Amino acid sequence: MAGRGTGPDFVEALARGLDVLTCFGSERPAMSLSEVAAAAELARPTARRLLLTLEELGFVRSDDGLFRLTPKVLTLGMAYVGALGLWDIARPHLESLVARTGESSSMAQLDGADIVYVARVAVPKLITLRVEIGTRFPAAQTSQGKVLLAGLAPDELASTLAEPSRSGLPPYIGRTTEQLHDELAEVRARGWALADEELAPGVRSVAVPVRDGTGAVRAAANVTVHAAETSTQTLLGEHLPALLRTAGEISGEWATWQRRPHVEVARAETA
Repeated sequence: MAGRGTGPDFVEALARGLDVLTCFGSERPAMSLSEVAAAAELARPTARRLLLTLEELGFVRSDDGLFRLTPKVLTLGMAYVGALGLWDIARPHLESLVARTGESSSMAQLDGADIVYVARVAVPKLITLRVEIGTRFPAAQTSQGKVLLAGLAPDELASTLAEPSRSGLPPYIGRTTEQLHDELAEVRARGWALADEELAPGVRSVAVPVRDGTGAVRAAANVTVHAAETSTQTLLGEHLPALLRTAGEISGEWATWQRRPHVEVARAETA
């Protein structure tokens, strides 16, 4: 991974530190120094210095020769979500939606050819995929991803689909590029997308756009069900209308939040 920067201001040391953080995951929650060095494609002494620095900063901890991420890494992603104001606005609406449907609901945003989950309210059901904040999936295989891809301009869509997925999942081979473009045109026209066991067996979901104050699609909200328990007809006939209302409420409140002046007034210090 080292040496990939091309700009004169590219900081290789920072890039290597981020490589170390991102090499951890659900499949590799704890790793030895040698494993981190191999996963991040770094020399062992370099990996050691980076890990010790991250440990001193509180992003990594070590125990019995194994390194693990700490909850502090969540501050990196939540700073972005918090800056948008989206999660604070969406949370009560998603909780209300889950209470009505009895199914899990999430919000995601587009990052290259993948979606990344930025909010989730889950119910305890047997779903074949583990999903949490920061989980990454190929956009074209998910209902949320289809909504987000459909919101892109043609040139941006082409460049996005040309990017490789960083989710670690194998490429989806059940649909041609032309079929995907046709489906995205339908999603754009009707305002929602369905993913029926495309990401994993038993996982069925419907998603709708969440828009900012300009009307641009900035996120997608979904309802996810177990295919063996909930039919497509129930998902679209009962849960989709509730999801559309919820996304509309979130979009409206978010637009209002974005219009207000964001100026922090320092409190006068008292003697």
